[in-house]
Amino acid sequence: MTFRYVTLVTVITLAPHVAWAQATTRQPAPSTGAATPSTTKPPAPSTTKPPTPPATPATAPSTQPPAPATPTDYRIGTEDVLGILFWREMEMSGDVTVRPDGMITLPLLGDVRAVGLSTDQLRDILQKNASKILTDANVTVVVRQINSRKVYVTGQVGMSGAYPLIGPRTVLQAIAMAGGLSEYAKGEEILIVRGSMTFKFNYKEVLRGRRLEQNIQLQPGDQVLVP
Repeated sequence: MTFRYVTLVTVITLAPHVAWAQATTRQPAPSTGAATPSTTKPPAPSTTKPPTPPATPATAPSTQPPAPATPTDYRIGTEDVLGILFWREMEMSGDVTVRPDGMITLPLLGDVRAVGLSTDQLRDILQKNASKILTDANVTVVVRQINSRKVYVTGQVGMSGAYPLIGPRTVLQAIAMAGGLSEYAKGEEILIVRGSMTFKFNYKEVLRGRRLEQNIQLQPGDQVLVP
């Protein structure tokens, strides 16, 4: 009986030590000191846009039409539009239209005859008249529109009417501007009327390169008659 009791006590005494050892072996391994990856997000890129440079203001389109090329033999005529420019005198400057009576009207100067003059001749007259009221008269005359130099193409053409004669133009060119000859036009009997003079023009001959002297240069007021 004594021997059994001692054995039982021994077993009971050792049991807590075994449980403690097993619990100790289940503990997680100590940290090895490895760096834990950071979960902090990098700062978001800035969405602020750089300041936009101020836009260069667009140049306002000029409202003044460009002056046409002035023929060397040009003389001012009725319906022509002229720009009269006085240096440092804006109230006297401006565009004027030559009236049917051949006159133009300017502030402070009144009516001045312009028809039949060159731009240089009109400038000299205006400068002389302006010197009576201005201490330093300086005038420029610019041709804005040439409406007085016209030729007339009538008869059997595509579009009869008046056509501007700004530069050199032949009979053949004038007929082309008018849309060419119609189907029933008599191209061999075309006439050019210039005042009291009349010139004949054979359309077919000129197209074939024959008698090219017929293809004369037109002058203001010429009429091309296509029967």
